[in-house]
Amino acid sequence: MLKLKIVSPERVEFDGEVESVKVPGVMGNFEILTDHAPIISSLQKGIVEYGGKQLSVMGGVVSVQKNEVSVCVEINE
Repeated sequence: MLKLKIVSPERVEFDGEVESVKVPGVMGNFEILTDHAPIISSLQKGIVEYGGKQLSVMGGVVSVQKNEVSVCVEINE
């Protein structure tokens, strides 16, 4: 399991455990699974998918380290 925290300037959008996270990287969409290599990547406009939910974002940053995923995004409302 991954510990996922998604934050926007307004609030914490999600804080919990998920099996995977799909994010819209600037070089294309990619999926983060358990034991993913450490990474920091910029995000472009698109959809973040996690735990059966979808979140439309304008861009942001994702960081992965030791099964902890931090996503800081601007929400597309």
